Amino acid sequence: MTNSDITPPMGWNLDNSYARLPHHFYSKLAPVPVAEPRLAVLNEGLAGALGLDAEALRSAAGVETLAGNRLPEGADPLAQAYTGHQFGHFTMLGDGRALLLGEQRTPDGRRVDIQLKGSGRTPYSRSGDGRAALGPMLREYIISEAMHGLGIPTTRSLAVVSTGEQIVRESLLPGAVLVRVAASHLRVGTFQYAAALDDKEQLRALADYALQRHAPEAAQDEDGRYVGLLRAVIARQAELIARWQLAGFIHGVMNTDNMAVSGETIDYGPCAFMDAYDPETVFSSIDRQGRYAYGNQPRIAAWNLARFAESLLPLLAEDEARALELGEEAIGAFAGLYHGYWLDGMRAKLGLFGRDDHEEDETLVQELLAMLQEQGADYTNAFRALTLERPEDSGLTAADAWTAWQTRWQARLDSQSESREQSLQLMRRSNPAVIPRNHRVEEALAAAEQDGDYGVMHALLAALADPYAYTAEQVAYCAAAPASAGPYRTYCGT
Repeated sequence: MTNSDITPPMGWNLDNSYARLPHHFYSKLAPVPVAEPRLAVLNEGLAGALGLDAEALRSAAGVETLAGNRLPEGADPLAQAYTGHQFGHFTMLGDGRALLLGEQRTPDGRRVDIQLKGSGRTPYSRSGDGRAALGPMLREYIISEAMHGLGIPTTRSLAVVSTGEQIVRESLLPGAVLVRVAASHLRVGTFQYAAALDDKEQLRALADYALQRHAPEAAQDEDGRYVGLLRAVIARQAELIARWQLAGFIHGVMNTDNMAVSGETIDYGPCAFMDAYDPETVFSSIDRQGRYAYGNQPRIAAWNLARFAESLLPLLAEDEARALELGEEAIGAFAGLYHGYWLDGMRAKLGLFGRDDHEEDETLVQELLAMLQEQGADYTNAFRALTLERPEDSGLTAADAWTAWQTRWQARLDSQSESREQSLQLMRRSNPAVIPRNHRVEEALAAAEQDGDYGVMHALLAALADPYAYTAEQVAYCAAAPASAGPYRTYCGT
């Protein structure tokens, strides 16, 4: 045996609890090998947190494992079955180009999914080829890591491996496999699939699995464990969507199969961050009606959660009327939960402490947002300017309204028992200096795809790693796209 035949220990510690669910929820199969796997990018920090050896992952055997050409020890690969409402239309779906290898048990006691995206055809591929293009996979890597830096719950990217193959889309594109890490891949659409089976015991098995994995405390709910699960998922989504809104993030395709019950952001397709503040902002080329526009995201989240509640109805109570009552009550709480998280976040962005004793805070926030929209000011940079005590850089120039607003804001700050320095610290923790600007993301992708230059991407990732640092190195990444760039459009990248 030569040294090249020896597989270095990589630290895999896989279990396969999802595979112990009823067989209707998945199809077992192996990844389809790729021609020439080459490591494009490896998330060494995440690898270490997972208990994996980054150096071993960079070896020839490690890259083949990340590409799906060989399986890590303990893997039991499968494609998950689910359905979903896509732009409001119910569709039978499933992992058409992804395989769950298993669940890594991390040194700190967590259990996380390891999924290969772009690993070949599955029984759910329909007319798809089961592959993925390099650009969209690098895009998911960048945006998911940016979301992590912002403190927004998200799936993460362990690696992207180019395949040495061309895939056919509107043109020939270089292929790639993304290694995605998630709290789980249980979706609202997974529960819709279970409900469609019309088998209460299979639905119960899935719900019990979700409870054990994501909400064990919900088992103590006074109205029963499944009502507790519903309420836990609603609360997590309320907080998640509020964080999206506070950061100016637009998911782009909020189908029910793209809503994770864990409360993580999942499936980065036509997503982007808003520059000029406008609730009607849409970037996705396929969202022609604006269903998933920035301002619609809270409403769509509530709609998706209503579908989740419908799926759980057989478990909520034996009496159908009581089940409906419990489901409607839980969904009805979403708006208040979301608004509370959002308003608290907006207060923090303005350095404001206190809650119920300051009813005027929402008016202050709404007036600022109205000015931002009227004047087309950059959302992130306006709050950054306030944080740096440079309101003249906010992009707001309507002297009378702006001056009056600043006067009221300063009076509110002065009314607090907390010091001005404490307010500024709160603002720095709440207002990112940088976001993954769309033109910067495209610049990094173009360099990688066209020139094989990953330096631009690594520099961008370094700037995004701690967006609240306010370092001199981040300044270059703060500027919005030049007017010459024109309207920005994103694509699903399938």
